[in-house]
Amino acid sequence: MATTSGPPSSLSQIRHIVLVLSGKGGVGKSSITTQLALSLVQLGHSVGVLDIDLTGPSLPRMFGLESKKIHQSSQGWVPVYTDASKRLCVMSIGFLLKDRGDSVVWRGPKKSAMIRQFVRDVVWGELDYLLIDTPPGTSDEHIAIAEQLRDAKPDGAVLVTTPQAVATADVRKELSFCRKVGFDVLGVVENMSGFICPHCAECSHIFSKGGGEELAKQYDVPFLGAVPIDPQFVLLIEEQHAAVSSAAIHGNGEVISGKGFTLIEKYRECKLCPIFAKITEQVVTATKDKIR
Repeated sequence: MATTSGPPSSLSQIRHIVLVLSGKGGVGKSSITTQLALSLVQLGHSVGVLDIDLTGPSLPRMFGLESKKIHQSSQGWVPVYTDASKRLCVMSIGFLLKDRGDSVVWRGPKKSAMIRQFVRDVVWGELDYLLIDTPPGTSDEHIAIAEQLRDAKPDGAVLVTTPQAVATADVRKELSFCRKVGFDVLGVVENMSGFICPHCAECSHIFSKGGGEELAKQYDVPFLGAVPIDPQFVLLIEEQHAAVSSAAIHGNGEVISGKGFTLIEKYRECKLCPIFAKITEQVVTATKDKIR
């Protein structure tokens, strides 16, 4: 698929572009993307999140935005903002579906066309970071995003794995993909690295541990950190839907509940927040000197 010369004008005001990749499904890549976005906002950055997992878009639900719709302006599609501060916005095919249960049954060329439209026709405006959540594997979507971002020179990719050997084996393929298309690897995150008991806060390593760190050492890429399973984060995602359903929606789009609930604020109370703060600081350090 041919691309026009030069980066798309829609990305001209974005300082850093980071992809989130996984070689295998079910490793919690969208959860990692969500928490990376929240942590970047807490550091004072403006963040956009692009969901190109066309057949399994989950970010609208992760951010409590399933009921929202995107709008068309004279310049293009306007992403959905999470609150009135406009520090965090999301674009996903999930906003274009009539129902969250609708399936997207498309062949490769139509997927590529949709991704091209996402990259070139979304009015992101000025952002510090654009995070791109991709589907698992190295499929048509990955080839399309690599072609569309070739001239935009993304900062690199964060690779997500779980500790088991079956997952790290697939991440090796993702590492190979990054090198073939010219994406720098910013680091590896080992997700589901243990389970935090909601009663005693003890961490049990139910899926073993250390596979992601060993992989990073083997391929000489940074190991960003290990993230355990925390039921508190799952409850936080579900609580925001309950809050939205009972909230008073003001004209400025701000959601107000009895507790003054916003995901950005509530995430500070999550046990995973300090873990992700360290991961995010490493991503910021790895990208700060990169010039697009």
